[in-house]
Amino acid sequence: MRGCRLWLGRLTVLNDIKKRGVQDVLIFAIDGLNGFNEAIKAVYPKAEIQRCIVHQIRSSLKFVSWKDRKAVAKDLKSVYSAHNEEDGQLALTEFNDIWGKKYPNITASWQTHWEELATFFKYPDSVRKLIYTTNPIESLNATIKRKTKSKGSFPTEASAFKVMYLATQEQQEKWNRTSIRNWSEIYPQLCIFFSEIMSKYTK
Repeated sequence: MRGCRLWLGRLTVLNDIKKRGVQDVLIFAIDGLNGFNEAIKAVYPKAEIQRCIVHQIRSSLKFVSWKDRKAVAKDLKSVYSAHNEEDGQLALTEFNDIWGKKYPNITASWQTHWEELATFFKYPDSVRKLIYTTNPIESLNATIKRKTKSKGSFPTEASAFKVMYLATQEQQEKWNRTSIRNWSEIYPQLCIFFSEIMSKYTK
């Protein structure tokens, strides 16, 4: 039942976003929250899903001994930095040959989530860099947490939301000041991969 409630929670959030005007999303970068991918497929069935590579690496290294961490991380890099999906799968097989007996859960996790981990392989490097991690959102969450924690407590719910709003605006200004590299290359790629969706906004 708990998993079902989580799924419904994600679905409610996405339905709310769609009602507020976001009719199309090209690619979702997610961190593996339970039920999020199912909710995305229900609300935005044409969107692609990319599981955060950084989160996957952290999860993979979580139970690796300190003496092995550097070597394991290096061999994992050969998986997600592969030229294409086929090479990535081959690298994962080679990783398993080396580390499978000692850390079987790592390969199992990558195989289980491979469909969502491998989404970015079809894109050029410029697009990959945009979608392979959810770190920008984590930065926003960290800013909100820092701002609210420093206040200790709030007299009203409205005052808490005001602080959160101001923190969001502060982070948005940083995003606005940071231009997306190689946008002239990224944009036509997205227009080709998502021609049906993009045609609605580029006519």
